[in-house]
Amino acid sequence: MIGIFIGISAVVALISLGQGLEEYIEEQFDVLGVDKIIIESKTLGPPGSATSKSLILTSKDLRIIKDTKGVENAAGILIKSGIVKFKQESEIAFTFGMNEEYLSIFEKLGNFEVIVGRDLTDKDRFKAVVGYNHAHGNIWEKPIQLRDTLEIEGHKFKIIGIRGKIGNPFDDNSVSIPKATLKEILAINDEESQILAKTEKGYNPEKVAEEIERRLRKSRDEKENQETFNVLTSEQLLSAFQNIFAFVQGIIVGIAAISLLVGGVGIMNTMYTSVLERTKEIGTMKAVGAKNSHILFLFLIESGLLGLMGGLIGVIIGIGLAKTAEYIAFVYIGTPLVKASLNPLIILIALIFSFVVGTLSGIFPAMQASKLKPVDAFRYE
Repeated sequence: MIGIFIGISAVVALISLGQGLEEYIEEQFDVLGVDKIIIESKTLGPPGSATSKSLILTSKDLRIIKDTKGVENAAGILIKSGIVKFKQESEIAFTFGMNEEYLSIFEKLGNFEVIVGRDLTDKDRFKAVVGYNHAHGNIWEKPIQLRDTLEIEGHKFKIIGIRGKIGNPFDDNSVSIPKATLKEILAINDEESQILAKTEKGYNPEKVAEEIERRLRKSRDEKENQETFNVLTSEQLLSAFQNIFAFVQGIIVGIAAISLLVGGVGIMNTMYTSVLERTKEIGTMKAVGAKNSHILFLFLIESGLLGLMGGLIGVIIGIGLAKTAEYIAFVYIGTPLVKASLNPLIILIALIFSFVVGTLSGIFPAMQASKLKPVDAFRYE
């Protein structure tokens, strides 16, 4: 039974957390909208980690995207990781180089808004807007406030705004400064870490994305399926995340199945022991008229209930673990990414599966009990 409740608790906890994360990401994509197309270099790291010139997107690529039929607007963002200093402290954070054009594409996205102060404009130079955790998290010993000063690459930036909570460290720990200024202090001539395009109404984003890919491939002199860049619609990106979640959940179920198998063997041993301990009892029942099918049914139900009990304990523990992880993530890390989503169907399937495993594990012991002859049962010591 121990194996069953360990397996079930692992499945319930991990799948509920996985579904919670999937629901959160789907909400973010709903906010982003289906009319967005994301273009970025093919790298193993986050946007902005490309170092090879052949991988880097440029202003030429941005112009080609803007000129593509069906694109209403497009803008690039420069993303770099580096040391950010505040007073006597230093932390590694992502710095976003943005301009008004990029921000305008996000103007209707509530989770990207500035909740204190104002956002960047193209007239700003050494001004910065910080992510939520700089002012409300535990990045700094003393939270950042408006008009405080940050130091990036030896240059001081005045805080003019604080963004609302997005829910992931990549954004909530970031610092946004004017793109022209970031290029200046890092001596970057021409680079776009990521390009975001918005499609015009009436155009199919997937068709527009295909045309963008074709035109970029021609401009960069690259062969099909050998591109150094990715072009994905928001729906395609969401689908990719969902495929990853499905794969991970499949692995989780596979690992849990091993625990359930061990639990089934445990129930089988328990039932064999029960048959031996109740041999005379079985003989008495047969002597008063109990049929083999009655004895078989009795022991199968008993083994099934053992499995169900293990499953019920596992479900309770699994829910407890998932809720504990959600609480710890929210209180101590400050992220809603870790969220337990309790699906009644998953719980029902887990309980039914536990009962079935228990019942199947009890087949051989139950058959042994049903075949006992009353005379042999009374002789057993």
